[in-house]
Amino acid sequence: MSSIVVVGGTTGLGREVARFHAERGDTVVITGRDAERTDLAAKEIGAARGLALDLTRPKEIASALADVGRVDGLVLGAITRDHNTLASYDIDGALQLMTLKLVGYTATVHALHDRLHDDSSVVVFGGQAKERAYPGSISVSTVNAAVTGLVRALATELAPVRVNALHPGIVGDSPFWADKPLDAVTERTPTGRLASMADVVDAVDFLLRNRGINGVDLAVDGGWVLR
Repeated sequence: MSSIVVVGGTTGLGREVARFHAERGDTVVITGRDAERTDLAAKEIGAARGLALDLTRPKEIASALADVGRVDGLVLGAITRDHNTLASYDIDGALQLMTLKLVGYTATVHALHDRLHDDSSVVVFGGQAKERAYPGSISVSTVNAAVTGLVRALATELAPVRVNALHPGIVGDSPFWADKPLDAVTERTPTGRLASMADVVDAVDFLLRNRGINGVDLAVDGGWVLR
């Protein structure tokens, strides 16, 4: 049995990762911005504890995680949706996303570093917008590309703790994408199918477990960026 912390574990991919580990018998802590919603999600997942934590307020992260014990696996999966073009650049929105995913992620690792051990593993969520930008992705593409540098720096400073990045493409059955027309994207994907939530959960588990993988960017997109 392992101790797993999933930052951003109340919805979407983070919640599925937390559910997987809870069902396997691991001790799971999830975080979310709203205390009531996080507690409810923890109860629904089962065998999980919820902590309120706002990554956009990084100075408060250490105190929010103060009573978390030993951490075998840390999954940084919190995201915020952002549509930001250069023509109508929203500085506040850009700052929120960059604070959440870069400063907030780093502050979380900083807060928990003394509870990591030699066999611990960290997985940082990025995204394939770093490889295939689109109108409105200026902030998302920038931040997800920066995750690569963040992971390499963390893997160097935390050694022998392993740190890897996971970059999902369009996850067809996720809550955000499930009701959207995706046939054109599927046709451009070499496997003929989009990545699923189960694929992402399996990839996270692989990165947490495999001791030979460190400092890498793992794409989970069915080869979508090849075409």
